[in-house]
Amino acid sequence: MGDGERYDRDDRLRAVVELAQAMAATQALSEAVEVAAEGARIALGGTFAAVSVWERERGRLRVLVNAGERVAGEERFPVDESYPVNDYPEITEFLHGMGAPPSDSWGSVGGQPQAWVETAEGAAEGAAEGAAAGGAYRHQRVADLRRRGRGCCVVAPIVLHGRAWGELYVARRVGAPVFGRTDADFATVLAAVTASGIAQTERLEEVRRLAFTDPLTGLANRRAVDARLDEAVESHLASGVVVSLVVCDLNGLKAVNDTLGHAVGDRLLERFGSVLSVCGAQLPGALAARLGGDEFCLLTVGPTADEVVRVADELCRRAGELELGEGVACGVASTGDPIGDVRSARRLFRLADAAQYRAKAARSAKPVVAGRGGAWRTRWCGWRTGRRSRPPGRGGAAPLQGPAGVGGRRVGLRASSAL
Repeated sequence: MGDGERYDRDDRLRAVVELAQAMAATQALSEAVEVAAEGARIALGGTFAAVSVWERERGRLRVLVNAGERVAGEERFPVDESYPVNDYPEITEFLHGMGAPPSDSWGSVGGQPQAWVETAEGAAEGAAEGAAAGGAYRHQRVADLRRRGRGCCVVAPIVLHGRAWGELYVARRVGAPVFGRTDADFATVLAAVTASGIAQTERLEEVRRLAFTDPLTGLANRRAVDARLDEAVESHLASGVVVSLVVCDLNGLKAVNDTLGHAVGDRLLERFGSVLSVCGAQLPGALAARLGGDEFCLLTVGPTADEVVRVADELCRRAGELELGEGVACGVASTGDPIGDVRSARRLFRLADAAQYRAKAARSAKPVVAGRGGAWRTRWCGWRTGRRSRPPGRGGAAPLQGPAGVGGRRVGLRASSAL
């Protein structure tokens, strides 16, 4: 082994270690693929690199990142740069072959499909045998290289959990040395390191999802709300963006649990969670969450106070139409209303919570909105002979005044109070 070959081997080993370390430090898929593309481009001496994912449901190869020298039409993080898989028959054969022993046209090392090389002139050393044998295999790759002014590329399949996930693509400009067989072998190793990094980010995303998700309803949980609300208030203080919070208390859950069982109560929570999610979808970027027990909330950043109140009104209406429970008490607080300075997440939460308490005490069929005057919506409250019943509020809500019932019959009292 000559000094030059040993030096090249040591450099490549160092590059693999550095890429693995960089991938281990990433927290999200977008970071991971960017690090993979840049790392592979530098390690292979390329001028351009990309990482793409195969979207099976669409039958397309979607580019996640373009690194290095880009041409017109190539964005670093494309919104939707994708190509039909049938334009790349070699990918189709590879994808269909996963899970079975590789065919003669697909070399593999330890079950990892090997990379191959294409050039703007046609077949090259390191090209897959199937690609070299059939011009159709090379046609689109070659056309892409010529159209973008690149001289050669090496393509390495990325395999995740035993399934084809996508590809790592590295190219050199026209006139640069053409990739060889050793480059293709090295790209195969880099693709395996990339797959490990992507798998790690998927695990982190799953842990993050579990940490910020309510397991029963699938909505965000209190931890997620606290984090998002802190960020939202900071944005409001910096730019004046409207931040609104809708706090809801599901009425009648205890009665359902006591009479029909907790399984039915859980079903009520799930149903209302779905209603909250559907209503929240009308407000761009809204976060629908279950705070715990029978308490839920909707957090928005950007929509006007009136838009949020409109959605909260629809939420109350839909909740009242559920076959279980007794509707929902809804309180709204928005920096778009005259509620004074909101300099902390706690203040906005307290205002929304207090509005929700008032809605519950008044048995309001509509949301109560902090900072907006007016009468509570009329609802009939029951009274028994000789004793007034306290509405289902918290914090010692004052009982409603009215006439006692006659002869044991329940009579109505219209409740109204200035907010």
